[in-house]
Formats: sequence, C-alpha cells, structure tokens
Amino acid sequence: MRATVVRRTALAASVVSLALLATACGGSDEDTKGDAKAPAAEGGGATKAAVKALTAAELEKVSLAQGDVAGHKIGEAGPEDISQPADVTADKKECEPVGHAFYAAQRGAPVGTAVRKVVQEPKKDAVKDAKDAAGALGAGLDVTTTLVTLASYDGDGAEKNLAELRESAAACAAGFTLSTKDGKQKFAKVTEAKVSGGEEALAWTLVMEEEGVQVPFKLVSLRQAGTVATFSSLNVGAAAGAVSDFELPSEVIAAQVKKLG
Repeated sequence: MRATVVRRTALAASVVSLALLATACGGSDEDTKGDAKAPAAEGGGATKAAVKALTAAELEKVSLAQGDVAGHKIGEAGPEDISQPADVTADKKECEPVGHAFYAAQRGAPVGTAVRKVVQEPKKDAVKDAKDAAGALGAGLDVTTTLVTLASYDGDGAEKNLAELRESAAACAAGFTLSTKDGKQKFAKVTEAKVSGGEEALAWTLVMEEEGVQVPFKLVSLRQAGTVATFSSLNVGAAAGAVSDFELPSEVIAAQVKKLG
C-alpha cells in the first residue's frame, strides 16, 4: 500500500483493527445506483426562506449511532479524522470544494455540524467461500470505512452547497492535485456515479494516483431540507490493491437519510 494511501486510510478510518477483522460478521452492501434526485420543486423560494438550520446538538440526535446499520461499527469521529479548510488546498481553486468534502472539512458557514465514523465489518462468509488464497485475502480486506459529515444551513445554504460541489466535480473531472498536511495527493479523475436519497443527491468515484498506482474512493453528498450529509468512503482492499473497486456505502446512506426524516 502506498504511503499516501496509508495516510488517507489512517485519517478516515484509523484502519480496520485486527480485532475487528478477526471477530466481525458481515453484511453486504447493495448498489444504490438510480437516478439522482432533482433540485427542489417549483415554488421553492418560500420554502428556502423558511428553512431553519439544525444546531450541533440537534444534529447529534439525528446522526448515526451504533446499531443503526447492521454489520457496521459506528462511533464519533476524532480530531484526526476532520481537516480544517485552510489545510486542504488544490492546484485548481475550483477543485477545493471537492477536496474539502473528501476530507470532511467545513464548507461554507453551517449553523451546526456532526461527524461519525462508520466501519463495515468483514464478510466472514465471503472469506470462507473464496476458492483460493487470493480470493480469501480480497474478501477479508473488502471492508469499507465511511466518514459521515452532517452540516446544517439556514435558508438556501444547503442547496447552494450541493450546487457548488456539483460544479466543482464537473470542472475537475480530468483530475487535480490536493495539498494537505500530509503532502500532495494527485487525483487522476472524478467520475460521476448514480445515487438516490434525500431531496437531492450526488455521487462520484475519485481515483487517487501515486507512482502509477490508482486507488478508488467514493464521495456522496445529499440534502434533506437544510442539512447536507456527506459520505467520504475508502475500502481497505482497494487501497491494498486486493480489489479493483467497491460499491457506494448504500446501507449507511439509507440509514442516515432515514434518521434525517
């Protein structure tokens, strides 16, 4: 695993502990691919003005908690999991919204925020059913970790947040380079994916590249009223080169949308 990928894995997930790998039982993530929902319907002007942001305390109540997603461990994110906007810059200014979303850095001026770390448990059955050692290794490492960030905005702040992210991803589809405290990280491409959830949802696969090695990551952002939920996901197997790609964290997304109401 390349040094950059190791740092990213540690940042977002603190990696998967050996105890978790040894003892957990799995669930499978289903593809949530479907048509992305359109922005708010006609007449939304009055609704936008009426939207009141949730406070940090209110967001904590609707954040994911242990037991909300079968086959996943859920806990509060620590300071090491969250970046400051000033610490994440891009060689192309228009790419910074994607970089900030990817690293759970605050975007705009939310009234309240809350962050959770969600670690998928290994699928024991998949490991047991693998027909060779390589397959068993891939199955054992096929574990996705997701940082879930909730940020709530007054008025039309949430809609503007997603619009900015959509424009940023489109402008940076051919790739960009981020500078963080850990050094520079090159993204070879940003590819749109299909996802559903909330009143509006966007998703992408970001491909990080180092020394010719490419590693996929997933980024999902959706809006429910004035709250934006962003999901930044890595897969241990993909980072290690044991699997080529992985699915969106569909169960995590669905559970968070349900709690947002």
